[in-house]
Amino acid sequence: FDEAHHLPSETYALAARLSLAPFRLGLTATPERQDGKESVLDEIVGPIVYRKEIVSMSGDYLADYDTERIEVELSPDERQRYEEARATYRGFVMAQGIRLGTPAGFAEFIQRTARSEEGRRAMAAYREQRQLAFCAPAKLEVLEHLMDQHASDRAIVFTQDNATCYAISKRFLVPAITHQTKIGERSHVLEGLASGRYRAVVTSKVLNEGVDVPDANVAIVVSGSGSVREHVQRLGRVLRKKDGKRAVLYELITAQTGEAFTSERRRDHVAYR
Repeated sequence: FDEAHHLPSETYALAARLSLAPFRLGLTATPERQDGKESVLDEIVGPIVYRKEIVSMSGDYLADYDTERIEVELSPDERQRYEEARATYRGFVMAQGIRLGTPAGFAEFIQRTARSEEGRRAMAAYREQRQLAFCAPAKLEVLEHLMDQHASDRAIVFTQDNATCYAISKRFLVPAITHQTKIGERSHVLEGLASGRYRAVVTSKVLNEGVDVPDANVAIVVSGSGSVREHVQRLGRVLRKKDGKRAVLYELITAQTGEAFTSERRRDHVAYR
């Protein structure tokens, strides 16, 4: 099973449970899961028999790499809007007794917000504070500087949502790849990145895994989830070994927002220590 970290999910697990093969092998660079279902892998495939971390392979089997975390600030007006929206959203969560830290917490939040006008205001506030953190204008200014700095490199820009992805594509005139991009167009764009026709592409989650772009050596994370697996996969997109290659991953964070905590969670991996 390639990308074996998917197997604990209900649909993928069926493939293993219905298999008659007495011996099984699973391959993955990221066995850890946010939902804590790693034990399911032990049940349907078996225990981990060999593990090698990214840091021990860089320079030999993977490219050497650096990571840099860059914090940006909201403007006074943006800060006020952020704090007001967050207070509305958090106030609703606390009043409803919703525990967002649990696996079912956010699903419960979505359900509760659909039941009242107050809930709908809370959802709108959640989206506003999230967008202010994910796509702060200061991030785009830093991104412009990084794109200029790495004009001769091949870059993949990662976002958490399609709106930010398309906004970056329009502003910097680089191709966008989302779940809406047809397979043929996606292949054309990636071939263009490899050949140098495009200096960068921007994507929302689609290129997290299963993509081979050996010439890509710069990853810029404009926004993302708190998933350790996702963050390691994004780093992995620029680690394909090539002579003389040194990769770099930049992570852009909006200071004093919920994104700072999200960043700490997703960096909880030996690759970032």
